[in-house]
Amino acid sequence: MPAIARLPPGLAGVVFRHDGAPDRAGLAARVAKFCRARRLALVVAGDARLAAKLGAGLHLRGGRRPVGAARPGLITSSAHNVPEILAARRAGAKILFISPAFATASHPGGRALGPVRWRRLARRAGPCFAFALGGISGQKINELAGFCYGAGAIHALSARISS
Repeated sequence: MPAIARLPPGLAGVVFRHDGAPDRAGLAARVAKFCRARRLALVVAGDARLAAKLGAGLHLRGGRRPVGAARPGLITSSAHNVPEILAARRAGAKILFISPAFATASHPGGRALGPVRWRRLARRAGPCFAFALGGISGQKINELAGFCYGAGAIHALSARISS
């Protein structure tokens, strides 16, 4: 949880994925407790039951709502193209993580959107807030100005911890 400890209280959040964790529910409960103590938003990826149990929001994958999912508080979604953006909007997402904005270490060799294509997708996000994910840095985020309401990071937080 060192990466979560670096997040600014009241201004950030965590998308809990960890699908392959041996004790996913136990880990999620510890993360939820930590997030509450630090006043961080928490959304659980793809598991509405676990999200409800934790009192967390729900993160949709590509705008797809899990079958039988109740309507939790905060709904976020990943989005990589226009159909996923439209699906996420229909599903009630408030925040869209549009990715990959730039080349990223977590998906080596993957095709990045780049600033022009990212902004084109972000224009379609409304009324959702477009957040950038993938290869994010202070310099890169400036290239998305005007359409980017926030950013997510995976490697950037992990790299700071290990350095």
